[in-house]
Amino acid sequence: MGDVVRLVVGLVVGLAVLGGYAVWLHRRLAVAPDWARRTRRAVLVAEVVAGVVFVVGASLLRRGDPAPTRVVVWPAMTLLAVVLYLTIGLVLLALVSLGLRLAGRPEARRRLLRAGTPTVVVLALLVTAVGVVAATRPAVRTTEVTVADLPASYDGLRVALVTDLHVGPLHDDSWTRRVVAMVEAEDPDLVVLGGDLVDGSPEHVARYLEPLRDLDPRLGVVGVIGNHELLGGLDEAREWVETYRGLGVEVLVNESRELAPGLVVTGVSDATGTDDLAPDEAAALAGVDPEGFVLHLAHEPHQVEDLPRGSGVDLALSGHTHGGQLWPMHLLTPLSDPVTQGYAEVAGVPTLVSRGVGTSGPPVRVLAPAQVDLVVLRSAG
Repeated sequence: MGDVVRLVVGLVVGLAVLGGYAVWLHRRLAVAPDWARRTRRAVLVAEVVAGVVFVVGASLLRRGDPAPTRVVVWPAMTLLAVVLYLTIGLVLLALVSLGLRLAGRPEARRRLLRAGTPTVVVLALLVTAVGVVAATRPAVRTTEVTVADLPASYDGLRVALVTDLHVGPLHDDSWTRRVVAMVEAEDPDLVVLGGDLVDGSPEHVARYLEPLRDLDPRLGVVGVIGNHELLGGLDEAREWVETYRGLGVEVLVNESRELAPGLVVTGVSDATGTDDLAPDEAAALAGVDPEGFVLHLAHEPHQVEDLPRGSGVDLALSGHTHGGQLWPMHLLTPLSDPVTQGYAEVAGVPTLVSRGVGTSGPPVRVLAPAQVDLVVLRSAG
């Protein structure tokens, strides 16, 4: 009974918040500028249509085969970006408007709202459109990392990090094929898959990952699972692990592998995992010689903080953050992860965080370009 009550309360609160926001948005777009009645009606119709598209698209997200629903899901998720930038613009406009009202300048306030409101709408649509294009154009970012414990014979070793592919409702196998081609063109020695490759169930989405079979680096393909592999529950996550292994990926579930003499890679499950898929850094590092080169994989950057002291990890690779994906959301990323993107030290461990190649939610990237990371290892000796 308690669960039912919490569900009902949550639903009521959620609807109240959404309803309040819809009223506020309509007032800022239609009422505050003092448009004619016909214009207000047109704005209301546009808002209702957008709302219906979003509700329908959101309800179809991660439900069944994504191919036939993509035509609705894609615009529905894109609307999230439009709304974000509408909200930012309209809040700023409302603050200036309030200042003019307090200053006793009603005519200047009216002119501001009449000119500013459509400008905000156009800018929100324009920024989103640019972000849609940016999300379809991943590039390779190369980072050289000098490692004290790297044997001189491995100097120049090239590691490709591919994370947050997110095939499913927004991306199909053509996206995977394109990313694989980018990776192969760099001729890496090792390919690392950093998790969140999918959105959906293996039954409906696994076929979009088939191009991963074409990856053929000399040291193999290793990877870990992310939080999106776990969204469907433990059974589905376990199925994803087996699916990846069937594609030739060495999935590390709190394990280590010696890829070559003196070259070890370790990996932990995502922080949201439980039971046998709960992250266990101690298990991943068991038996690993800390004097050799140790590459550690963890989907979420904050998981690097859970490594035991003296772990011997020389470099950690992560994803998850998308670099914020939508400006200015990167300002919120430090609330959950110590690094948003790029190379930094986390709890004393050199860590590289990739923005990833795909998108979660809106198929939009603003000031957070999609990328494949190529890490070139250099020996300090």
